[in-house]
Amino acid sequence: MTLNKYAVPVLAAGAVAIALSLATPASLTADDDAQCSNRSLRGNYGFTIDGQIQPPGGAPLILRGVAMTHFDGAGNLTQLDHATFNGVPRWAGWRYAVGSYDINPDCTGTAQIVPEDGSPALNLHLVVFDHGRQLRTVVDGNATGSLGVRVR
Repeated sequence: MTLNKYAVPVLAAGAVAIALSLATPASLTADDDAQCSNRSLRGNYGFTIDGQIQPPGGAPLILRGVAMTHFDGAGNLTQLDHATFNGVPRWAGWRYAVGSYDINPDCTGTAQIVPEDGSPALNLHLVVFDHGRQLRTVVDGNATGSLGVRVR
């Protein structure tokens, strides 16, 4: 088999692409200064909430909601939210909650939100992106996810 003059550069480019695809997100961000921390989330973020709740022994409920969450940059949060289950408001007006969050250098993290109405605490996994201007969350234990965008 004879290689033409373009084969070596193409093979080298392919090897680089494979090496980059095998690199972990932490190793990719280690070379730039885009590491995250709790300070990556500061200010108010508006969220849309979409998902499904599976009550024990009951039929699935479609969840839709909105929330305004304030992150203080130090691992604490406050939140107002409103949600409907199958189109029916879950509670009257806005519900207040407090909580905490922890962001890793690779821009993944966790949060806990504790509603003041006595509802169970919500434990979330999240990913921060767009230099802290947006984040995506998923609530552990159900099929609910959200997108948050910094509003100020």
